[in-house]
This record gives sequence, C-alpha cells and structure tokens, in this order.
Amino acid sequence: MRQRLEFIVVLVLVRALGALPRSWARAIGAGLGALIFALTGRLRRTGECNLQIAYPESDAAWRNRTLRQLYRNLGLHLAEFCQMSHYTPESTRSFIRYAGLEHYLAARDRGRGVLVVTGHLGLWELSSFYHSLMGYPMSMVIRRLDNPLVDRLVNGIRCRHGNTVLHKDDFARGLLGAMRRGDTVGILMDTNMTPPQGVFVDFFGTPACTASGLARVAMRTEAAVLPGFLTWREEERKYVLEFGESLELVRSGDDEQDMVTNTQICTTAIEAWVQRYSEQWLWVHRRWKTRPAGEPSLYS
Repeated sequence: MRQRLEFIVVLVLVRALGALPRSWARAIGAGLGALIFALTGRLRRTGECNLQIAYPESDAAWRNRTLRQLYRNLGLHLAEFCQMSHYTPESTRSFIRYAGLEHYLAARDRGRGVLVVTGHLGLWELSSFYHSLMGYPMSMVIRRLDNPLVDRLVNGIRCRHGNTVLHKDDFARGLLGAMRRGDTVGILMDTNMTPPQGVFVDFFGTPACTASGLARVAMRTEAAVLPGFLTWREEERKYVLEFGESLELVRSGDDEQDMVTNTQICTTAIEAWVQRYSEQWLWVHRRWKTRPAGEPSLYS
C-alpha cells in the first residue's frame, strides 16, 4: 500500500510539472529546492562537513551560499526531469548545447566501446536523456529504486529515446557485453563505496572509497574512457553537455596497481569538473563515509 501511494505521489508530481510551461515548472522547482534547504538540517550538516573537507580555507558564508545554490539546482533538476518527456531536438535548441562532441565521436568510432566517467554534477539525469534525444542512445549503470513502481516510471522516462539501464547488482556482465558491442555506458563514479567493490583514491586530497569496476572493465576491453557532464552555464543561460578528451589509462602489467591508478585518474577528472561547478555537485552525499582501516569517521 505504501509503495502504491508513493507511486501515485510521484506520478502526480511528474504529470503536474510536466504539463506546465517550462519556465513555470522551473520556478516551482527552484522554490521546492529552497523549501527543502530550509527543512533538511541533517543533509545541510553533511554538505557543510563535505565542503569543509574539500575546501578547508572556505568561510561559512561561502559554504552556505554554495549549499543554497545546490538545493536550487536540485529543484531545477526535478522540474527538468518532469518536463523531459516533451523535449524534442528542436525544443531543446534554445537551452541545451554540446561541447566537445568530437571527443565522444572519436571515442565511439574506435569501435571498442565507450565508458563515460560522470557523476552527480549538474543535471545528470538530463545528460544521458539529451544524448539519446540527439541520436546517441547509451546505457547507464544505476541502482534500482526501492519502490519498483517508481523505478519503472523513472526508467520509462530515461529510456524513451533508446537508452537502457544496467543495474548495479549485475553490471559487470552487462558492461563487458556492452563494450563488446561497441556501445556507450555512463557510470556515476562519485558515490561512496565499500571494499572490495571500492578502492581508496584521493578526492579533494582525502582518501575516498571509489568504485573500481570502470577501471577493471576498461583495462580488460580497451574501451575508450572519457569524462562527460551536463552543467548549467549562467553566462549563456544554457545547459551544456560537455565531453572531455579521452583519458590515458595506465597498463603496466600489474593489474591490481593499474586498477587503483586508473580509478584515481577517473576520480581526478571528476574532481576537476566539480572544481569548475562546485555549486552543482551533490555535497549532501556522504562521499567520505567509508574510511581506511583505523581511521575515525569524518561525520558526526
């Protein structure tokens, strides 16, 4: 019963915001973001802690402003997700553009598959959707939502233009198959993990347990690996889906050490993007929750 009620609430929200003019939906989303900022003290404390870890020289006013902007971005993310079903290549031309598409096309044309290093920065849901809308369907590695009805609804929107989902509980086999077919797969690599699926690499100068699956698959298949993010550019008043150049991974013959080194290379790329758009990253996630043996928790 609870799952059905949750589904009805989400369905009504998606349809209500989706039926509004986009400007109205974004205004409501921004308002919801501000409201949630005021109500979620625990998440704000996590965000404050994370910002102090990443930017120890920052002051309280900057951290508060960054978190406010993040919540506004999350509200806009909700609004855009509810609107996405109505998007067409023509309708999105005024507010989304590509940058670095040539990097993606060169990686794809190698024919060995493409692994897109990405994270919870900007509008991550819109990034893969827009890429498929423009004729480049891809797969996404995601965690199943706890509510299967909501999971089905959300995936129906994500996959409207040919995208597919690979679930984390069986993603290794799916990734290998996708690379053999020369497909593209996006992997969110900026969430806290636990060993053995995760290894410790530096993220903003602090060890962070990070998924190593992408590095393992890339080393095994020789797939191209490149970063890709969709972020808001205030100076243009547009979202930009930007692909960076392919990352040069290390293959020394020591597979375990190479896996750690290559996971660090991917994480460093993510950090560079977060540095550029710090107010758009998901600071309220406990990124440094898992600690190396013997180290105390960084969160109270």
